[in-house]
Amino acid sequence: MTDFPKMLMLLGAVIFAVGLFMQIIGKLPGDIFVKKGNVTFFFPVVTCIVISIILSVLFSIFGRMK
Repeated sequence: MTDFPKMLMLLGAVIFAVGLFMQIIGKLPGDIFVKKGNVTFFFPVVTCIVISIILSVLFSIFGRMK
């Protein structure tokens, strides 16, 4: 295969994995959820912090392997 189809397959796998990860961790305490009438607002503050920490650790580990 050429590089472009491989990149698309990898991107699809990453999006799928992120979707599964978000389903597993769900709504953590500290996430903002407001529902007024027919308007719903959800901002996953703590979830974003957790994901940021995990990605920072992973990039740090893989960055040292070079």
